[in-house]
Amino acid sequence: MAFDPDLIAALRAAKHIAVLTGAGVSAESGVPTFRDALTGLWAKHDPLQLATPEAFARDPETVSRWYDERRLNVLKRIPNPGHLALARWQHLMVERGRTFTLITQNVDRLHQSAGSTEVIEVHGSLIEWRCTRTGRIVECRGPAFAQHPMPSGHGGVLRPNVVWFGEALPEEAAYAAQHAAGFCDVFLSIGTSALVYPAAGYVHLAKSSGAVTVEINRDPTPATEIVDHSMLGLAGEIVPALVEAWAHR
Repeated sequence: MAFDPDLIAALRAAKHIAVLTGAGVSAESGVPTFRDALTGLWAKHDPLQLATPEAFARDPETVSRWYDERRLNVLKRIPNPGHLALARWQHLMVERGRTFTLITQNVDRLHQSAGSTEVIEVHGSLIEWRCTRTGRIVECRGPAFAQHPMPSGHGGVLRPNVVWFGEALPEEAAYAAQHAAGFCDVFLSIGTSALVYPAAGYVHLAKSSGAVTVEINRDPTPATEIVDHSMLGLAGEIVPALVEAWAHR
């Protein structure tokens, strides 16, 4: 696979590379994107109507059951070549004394399963659930919950530790992502629709701060026209080839 020599030169010169990943990366592992049509018992539900604090307050059983099924689904998935290539890239950058920041909108923990470390999860994680009373977070990798919603054991119930519509991003993750976008040398947006803010704004921040900007996505997005380099295709094919091109001088 051939890449623009200017892009490869920029990547090789970069002391800090930042990457934002979205649902398109995990879709290649069989994880349905959030806006995919629901099937079976969920066909009559609009996912946008389930992903709000108001929905959980109104019908905690339905919302909890849906997110529990999503949790069980992602636990069955394995990282694909795109995830693995990003983990390899991070390790190689660190070995060379450079910085590699991975920001993800995904909530499936597949980057961590692939070996990526210090992943900034701006939308939280399906694997973590938190008590509605105390805010205590627990990791849930076991079987389906015995009931919905699941009692937390601390006087509340468990809700998924994800960012619902109308909720703010986790403060620490939001700060880290903005800092990386504002101070990196190259910023890559991979497998994201570039529609969901504030994450969709990171590429604009990176570009305005002087970074070389790159998009890798199956289809064009609102970011396609503003980035310096745009590549249409699957992350699982393009990212491994890009890492190889970067690594071999």
